Amino acid sequence: MSAAATGAAAAVLSLRDVVKTYGDVGALRGVSLEVAAGELVAVVGPSGSGKSTMLNIVGTLDRPTSGTVTIAGNDVASMSDDALSRLRADHIGFVFQHFHLQAGATAAENVADGVLYAGVPRRERHRRAVEALGRVGLGHRVDHRPHELSGGEKQRVAIARAIVGEPTILLADEPTGALDTASGAAILTVLRELNAAGTTILVITHDLELAASLPRRIRMRDGLVSNDDRAGTR
Repeated sequence: MSAAATGAAAAVLSLRDVVKTYGDVGALRGVSLEVAAGELVAVVGPSGSGKSTMLNIVGTLDRPTSGTVTIAGNDVASMSDDALSRLRADHIGFVFQHFHLQAGATAAENVADGVLYAGVPRRERHRRAVEALGRVGLGHRVDHRPHELSGGEKQRVAIARAIVGEPTILLADEPTGALDTASGAAILTVLRELNAAGTTILVITHDLELAASLPRRIRMRDGLVSNDDRAGTR
């Protein structure tokens, strides 16, 4: 049982009455939620529901128009751009639908880029990269380049890059969207294993079947949380 399920874990992410407008368009219209350490959460909804806007705000890539966002105890509204960059480096890992790997770099080199700006010496970056690749089942692919990898393996490299800095929270945006069914299932297994080892994960998806398989599901519609349920509580 996760720490979240016992109620013992503190929130690593908190949104309170978060509003985001673009001109006259309300992308988020008062979102409030908390995510505790150790949770594995699906954020699901159709296009235009606000889930991508929420991802950008949670990832500190955008600021809310109003409301409060707290990440790992930090109130992001009061932070400078430099401080937000450091917060991202220290606490947030990103995985996207498309892998964004350097074509000419090895898997280990791509993963090591995840701590390139963290002041980590080159040899230590490589050691951490190899370790992270091992965690996602690619210890035998450290010297392979993207063209030598399958789509699922490329996504696992991207996940390893996201976790190499040991983030507090991992944000996965449609991580199976560019993959076939079998590869997508393998990626979901990797995410479950990382979560079981203690990583807090938010999976943003439009895939209702994927969302239904996760312990907690936050459904969004029209810029609001329309439902928030956990396994066994529906």
